[in-house]
Amino acid sequence: MASAALTPRALLAVKASVSLDQVSGPALRTFFRIASAWELATDEARMLLGEPPRSTFFEWKRTGDAKLSRDTLERISYVLGIYKALQILLPEPRTADAWIRKPNAAPIFGGESALSRMLSGNVADLYVVRQYLDAQRGG
Repeated sequence: MASAALTPRALLAVKASVSLDQVSGPALRTFFRIASAWELATDEARMLLGEPPRSTFFEWKRTGDAKLSRDTLERISYVLGIYKALQILLPEPRTADAWIRKPNAAPIFGGESALSRMLSGNVADLYVVRQYLDAQRGG
């Protein structure tokens, strides 16, 4: 029986076929919907995106389109994963959206909120929050 898994060469071909241009617009629009659901202030949203200049941020918000860097796309990917995990763990949308601002006794948060950790400016902190939530849901 043939394996259904992609070979490394095939996987690279698939990755190469999707350009940053193709995913940047949808990623940005999704990010801004999540930012709205979480009621993020402008500076909070900018920090999660890696602190683009204010004019760039507002242009992205106005148009919902741009060619984003890999770093910005990685940050949006973690935010999307955090949002998705919260929707699974806490099926009531208001509760899920409010969770990021609540103090958390888990050792990785030190009594602070997940959002405080996420706003450190380090992409690694977005990863840590995502990893924590994935572990909570058994993933």
